[in-house]
Amino acid sequence: MNRTGTDAGMNPAAASKASLPGTRPEGARDEAEAAREVRDMFSRIAPRYDFLNHLLSLSLDRVWRRRTARRFRHILQRPGARVLDLCCGTGDLTFALEREAGKGGAEIFGSDFAQPMLDLAEEKARRGNYRARFFAADALALPFPGASFDLVTAAFGFRNLSSYERGLEEIARVLRPGGEAGILEFTEPKGRVIAPLYRFYFESVLPRIGGAISGSRKAYAYLPQSVARFPRPDDLVAAMQRAGLREPRFERWTLGIVALHSAKL
Repeated sequence: MNRTGTDAGMNPAAASKASLPGTRPEGARDEAEAAREVRDMFSRIAPRYDFLNHLLSLSLDRVWRRRTARRFRHILQRPGARVLDLCCGTGDLTFALEREAGKGGAEIFGSDFAQPMLDLAEEKARRGNYRARFFAADALALPFPGASFDLVTAAFGFRNLSSYERGLEEIARVLRPGGEAGILEFTEPKGRVIAPLYRFYFESVLPRIGGAISGSRKAYAYLPQSVARFPRPDDLVAAMQRAGLREPRFERWTLGIVALHSAKL
């Protein structure tokens, strides 16, 4: 079931709200400490990250990434296009984008600030003969000049930024005129049945399984906390508009548990 929202009818008060805060792992006192905590956390769980993603989502994460790539096929299959996959982790969305691009399509890059994640992405690229290139970078201070990319994406990593507003501003900065952005993230669903089930799974089941397999219960306790803290889809599209992105919208997938947010420059 899909649900879609747009920026139509957004009132001026919504557009002038204070900046959205970023992620704050328990105990983090400021943005720098939050970023350091998140980087260390994901570096520790990197060896079991892919296995747990597929297990805990019942492999729906693969479906969501493929679907996201298909949404941007018109850019990915354009010769000469340049694409950046932010917070790429071990590269699953990066590779989905490359498969959708096909031979002769876009040039694709993946970036992340957790080096162990990038090491796994590069290993997967070698095994799968992918052309995508990976590099370490802070999503809040990308090492690219303005107007460098035709598409910037992020899947399940944007909510880990220490400042959502600055992350969006950086996306807008590196996009070329007419370029597009796509952010795929978990979101809390609505409904009397699905919402309580979702919260029970995220708050009680997922931390126990993830913690036991990964060896880091803290990392998988952080996951539901970060989802609960993340802006609602309509708040995120409002922030996209404030960052200078046009036509922001979102669509919910799979009973509303994930949302793809998109916009243009």
